[in-house]
Amino acid sequence: MITLHGFAASNYYNIVKHALLYKGIPFQEDLLYAGSDDLLTVSPVGKVPAITMPDGFNLSESNVICDFLEETYPEKPLYPADAAERASVRQIMKIAELYFELPSRRLIPYVFSGTQAPNAVKEEVRQVLGRGIIAMNRLCQFSPWIAGEQFTMADIYVHHVNTIVNAFGATQLEWDVLAEVDGMKEWNKAMSETDIAKSVQADSQANMPEFMQHVKAQIQAANAK
Repeated sequence: MITLHGFAASNYYNIVKHALLYKGIPFQEDLLYAGSDDLLTVSPVGKVPAITMPDGFNLSESNVICDFLEETYPEKPLYPADAAERASVRQIMKIAELYFELPSRRLIPYVFSGTQAPNAVKEEVRQVLGRGIIAMNRLCQFSPWIAGEQFTMADIYVHHVNTIVNAFGATQLEWDVLAEVDGMKEWNKAMSETDIAKSVQADSQANMPEFMQHVKAQIQAANAK
């Protein structure tokens, strides 16, 4: 059985977990937080998530894991058969990562500390998000799924990216970023109401208090040095 290493409060972890559940692949979960010595045994840089295959093969990086799962368990595909359509799906995922999630992540330390980010940081984040909004308006179809008629990895990926955008970007910037992309809020709501998304979100919420305690302990340890 596959072992999924990481923690449920991580959206990257939840991308892989969502894909495993959608494909119906049996797996077990191993609670590990980023930077732990145990995680370094299965992930070369101690990042979440990582998986261990039944034969002992370890793999990290969420997009790499998802591609591996697709090739290893092709029975319920999450990518189109057509090469151009597959590339379009991956393009949406990459744009969401670079121009939605990563700029929003810059605001995480301020949200966790209960402070406001400096205006210069907010402006930088706004500019990058703005580029992402333009791109996503051009690329996303929502007919009914994000890349067209087929449910794909882009639906899973962007849905979990949006948890970061909503929790950190929208909070600090007082900006409903998803509303800037035509059809995205309605699609995101529909995604959140699927059985798998509900299950993944419930596990994420249950893990959040412990994760926050872990974050606080890390901050205290760093300040004590």
